[in-house]
Amino acid sequence: MLVTLKDVLEIAEKRTCAIGGFNGPNLASILGVLSAAEELNAPVILMHAQSHESYMPLEVVGPILLREAERSSVPVCVHLDHGVDIPYLEKALNLGFTSVMYDGSTLPFEENIANTQKVIRLAAAKGASVEAEIGVMHGAEGSVDHDEDPASVYTDPESAKEFVERTGIDALACSFGTVHGIYLKEPKLDFDRVAKIRKLTGKPIVMHGGSGVSHDDYRKVIARGVRKINYYTYMARAGADNVKKHLAEAKGTVLFEHIESWAMEAIHDDVKKTISVFWESQTPVV
Repeated sequence: MLVTLKDVLEIAEKRTCAIGGFNGPNLASILGVLSAAEELNAPVILMHAQSHESYMPLEVVGPILLREAERSSVPVCVHLDHGVDIPYLEKALNLGFTSVMYDGSTLPFEENIANTQKVIRLAAAKGASVEAEIGVMHGAEGSVDHDEDPASVYTDPESAKEFVERTGIDALACSFGTVHGIYLKEPKLDFDRVAKIRKLTGKPIVMHGGSGVSHDDYRKVIARGVRKINYYTYMARAGADNVKKHLAEAKGTVLFEHIESWAMEAIHDDVKKTISVFWESQTPVV
């Protein structure tokens, strides 16, 4: 069933858990994620990132995401991830996306607020939810770098408080030690910062760069107020690794449908393990 981000975050608040946000730049990813969520009877967030436009245009993937969400037996939010251009977010809202994320994190503070306020008005007209970001995340989806020090762009809790008060967003993405893409070293998360931002803003916190974080660290950030965790790179890598494995073992003709099936199988398994951790209820840390 198709629901908003606010709807699934309310479920997460009641359980003191997190809802997984998974990108679906292809059908194997979309179906793998949904089958895993349905097997666990857990809500899920299906996302399209603006950075994936070259892989699957919004006009093509949007109706597919919405149709599959409506057909699903679990609550599914269809969300635009990391929208940096307001007309692009508006296009997603007009297609029927039930949530959008405006990413103005690289802009000056006042410009980020002004643009987020515009997005809030656009989303309100469609009954959709809004996530926005303050603090800069290193890396990009699927990338392999991150020699930079993420602490240099950690979100300031007081700035986060002002940002939330002046925008009225439904969820806040902030920087506290995660990065997008593949981790070359173990991430060091600032758990106290997460707790303080949550306390000052009173809003569900979103963790981007969720791939590669330990299960123990997932539980710690959830206990401190994280209610949405974005996870993509490692599920995509799991799909690719399974394809490589089967190709190496294959005897006879391999067709594209075999490749897609192998990828979907591994994505399902990886996402199922991940949702199982996110869906656990945690004891809140105040």
